[in-house]
Amino acid sequence: MSDERAELDATAILDALNRHGVEYVVIGAWAVEAQGIVRSNPTRDVDVTPRRTAVNLRRLSDTLRELGARIRTVGATEGLPFDHDGSSLARSEMWNLICPAGEFDISFAPSGFGRGYDDLAANALLVELPGGLRVRVAAVRDVIESKRAAGREKDITALPEIISEARRLGLLE
Repeated sequence: MSDERAELDATAILDALNRHGVEYVVIGAWAVEAQGIVRSNPTRDVDVTPRRTAVNLRRLSDTLRELGARIRTVGATEGLPFDHDGSSLARSEMWNLICPAGEFDISFAPSGFGRGYDDLAANALLVELPGGLRVRVAAVRDVIESKRAAGREKDITALPEIISEARRLGLLE
């Protein structure tokens, strides 16, 4: 994929999930940014962990169709089309996607949270975004734990700033 990424409109993606009744938790850097943590290198995608029930997966599939979601891959700026339904979505742990509203990832079992939604929902916070959209976001400490568990260079590099800002805002003990 080229460096020319679609500008992220996370609100459009999350609004579509909400309208279809998808149960999910926003994870990753976008989750901490939604809680007021300003980062020097803001995220360029939004990551979600949906609940893995048959009904929810059907709703997720419907949402992906509405969004015009395509598989994000190197060499295909607009992504690759894919056919899906609830059961086919569940066969993978991770989907890297792109749509006209930008890039987004679906992770059923993010690093450090093997039960995915069920683990994250317990500590998730309901955040109201500008315009009134309400979304459930992972607690800052859960995002930190997941980034540590992933151990990717970009995650480890981001942690000091996230932790410092979270403490400054009183989001960490």
